[in-house]
Amino acid sequence: MTSRRAAIQAGVCGGLGLSLGDMFRLQSQGGEAFSMTQGQTLKDPKALSVIQLHLGGGFPQHESFDPKPESPVEYRGAFGIQKTNTGEIFSDNFPNTAAVADKLTVIRSMVGKIPDHAVATYHLFTGYTPTAVIDFPQMGSIISHELGKRGDLPPYVAIPNNHSFAGGTGFLSSTHGPFELNADPAERNYKVKDFSIPERVSMERFDRRKTAREIIEQKIRGLEADPTMLDTMDDFYQQAYTLLTSKQSQAAFALDGETEETFELYGRDVVGLKGPDNKFHPKGLAEKMIVARRLVESGVRFVTVNYGAWDSHVDVKNDCLDQMPALDHAIAGLITDLDRRGLLDTTIFWVTSEFGRTPKINNTSGRDHWARNYSMLVAGGGFAPGLVYGASDSIGGEPARDAVPLENLMHTIYHQLGIDAGKELLAFGTRPIEIIKDGKLVKGLLS
Repeated sequence: MTSRRAAIQAGVCGGLGLSLGDMFRLQSQGGEAFSMTQGQTLKDPKALSVIQLHLGGGFPQHESFDPKPESPVEYRGAFGIQKTNTGEIFSDNFPNTAAVADKLTVIRSMVGKIPDHAVATYHLFTGYTPTAVIDFPQMGSIISHELGKRGDLPPYVAIPNNHSFAGGTGFLSSTHGPFELNADPAERNYKVKDFSIPERVSMERFDRRKTAREIIEQKIRGLEADPTMLDTMDDFYQQAYTLLTSKQSQAAFALDGETEETFELYGRDVVGLKGPDNKFHPKGLAEKMIVARRLVESGVRFVTVNYGAWDSHVDVKNDCLDQMPALDHAIAGLITDLDRRGLLDTTIFWVTSEFGRTPKINNTSGRDHWARNYSMLVAGGGFAPGLVYGASDSIGGEPARDAVPLENLMHTIYHQLGIDAGKELLAFGTRPIEIIKDGKLVKGLLS
């Protein structure tokens, strides 16, 4: 598949706007034929957008949302508990999240399949384990395919990039892949790369090049070229033109106009442990989450944000001390901000990891991979607020009640978006594939 940057650098007719159009066109190559037809959806969707905060590596349930204070120390770990505003308990690593527990749902009985990073991440993002025969599309790509754009922005955006194990668009056209920022909103001079007209190209010159392309395409039509292909190319270039010229669209990716109070709410200045230079450093999660909120506010359907490295085989305590303060502020900050802006009812905020960690701490003070039981957090979009769903056993190793296979949770999220997760899509033009195979609606999670 042609990379986004290679497509942009290719250049067509010498105009940058046209080369961004090529990015959309070339992104579609390698998948099925591009189609503007949207899927049939259910009536009255409860949610319009999803923000997925992915904690790659295997997030520890004991040190977060399923502490075991009465278990022996080799199971409960080094941390105490924090009472939530609903009377439940979280780890004391999450005091801010505990204070907004009445607005979120915690699932303590998630069940995965295979405790391998690559396989489990692919499973999380697609709902399927990898096969040698079929490549399955990510949830964001399915949502793009089924619901299309809501406004001028791409339906699916990855901050800062698509996860390397998450798969791609599978048997769908690559036009449904994520728009990757290739930039970190926390960096100084942050700017989405290749997302503006260069200073050397004036708007007048840019418009002349757009007109020139239209004249050329009219000539090709006159030569009886394939009109379907030309219509498809027209759509790619229109997307490029819109993104390059719309101040409103570009503003959604920026941090302009955000107040100091908002940055504080999301924990911009919160630090963990000292870095290799013996200094404290903010983690940059706050800025990523603010951009994610701005994007769904502007109509993006699915935003995924990657944060942290949670593969804590050694010294899980210090990994948590380093990464969890910023995470706690960002989770609570986003939920509070979405609620204040009236967006929480229509936005699903989903905190994910590919699996959890072993119930027992190992001999290097870490926890190893564990897919048989772990926790996830969901808020908004019609999920029941203030709910702790399911339970693990006394050591956090197996579901004790109301087990939730990952497919069932994904099915439920699709349902809230108005998408029938049992719908069959055609792979290779002839083979029907369910969006989620054997998934079931978990009614107990919904308000």
